[in-house]
Amino acid sequence: MSDNKPVINTNAPAPPGIEGEGFFAGKLSDIIGLARSFSLWPLPFATSCCGIEFMATMAPNYDLSRFGAERMSFSPRQADILLVCGTISKKLAPVLKQVYTQMAEPRWVVAVGACASSGGIFDTYSVLQGIDKIIPVDVYVPGCPPRPEQILEGYMQVQALAQSESLRRRDLPEYKALLESYGIK
Repeated sequence: MSDNKPVINTNAPAPPGIEGEGFFAGKLSDIIGLARSFSLWPLPFATSCCGIEFMATMAPNYDLSRFGAERMSFSPRQADILLVCGTISKKLAPVLKQVYTQMAEPRWVVAVGACASSGGIFDTYSVLQGIDKIIPVDVYVPGCPPRPEQILEGYMQVQALAQSESLRRRDLPEYKALLESYGIK
C-alpha cells in the first residue's frame, strides 16, 4: 500500500474556462453556506406578546421574506430555525424540547425577548428562567417585547452563522457533547 496522499495547491491558477469576467472559483462549503443562509425556514414557537412582534416582522413594513424566510414552517421536521417568542412555563418545557429534537440538522435557535432569554419579569416557580436551560440557543434577541428590527437583526445573525458554519461542525465531538449536556441524543 502506498503512502500517496493528494496534494492540493491553493495557489494554482484557475482551470481553463473558470476565469474571466463573470466567473469565480470558490469552496463548496462557502457556496453551500451561502445557499443555506438565504433559504432558512423559521418555526415560530410563540406564546405571548413577542409572538405579536414576530407577526409584525412578517408584515409588509418589515418583510422577513426579503431575507429568504418566505415560508413559515409549522412542522419541526421541515424547519431550520426555531424562534421561541415569549414566556415558556416549566410545564411547556418538555414540549419545546421535543419540538427541538424533531428538527433536522443543521438547526438554529433564536430566543426572542426577555422571557425566552431569561424568564423576563416572571421570576416565579412556574416559569422557565431562559430556554437555554433545556435547549442550546444560538442567538438572543433582547427586549420586552423586542422591536421587529431587533428580530430581523437576530435572523441576520443566524444567516451569518449558517454562512460561516463548517459542513462538518455538527459531527464534531464538542457539538455532540453539547447536545449530551442537554440530554439530547
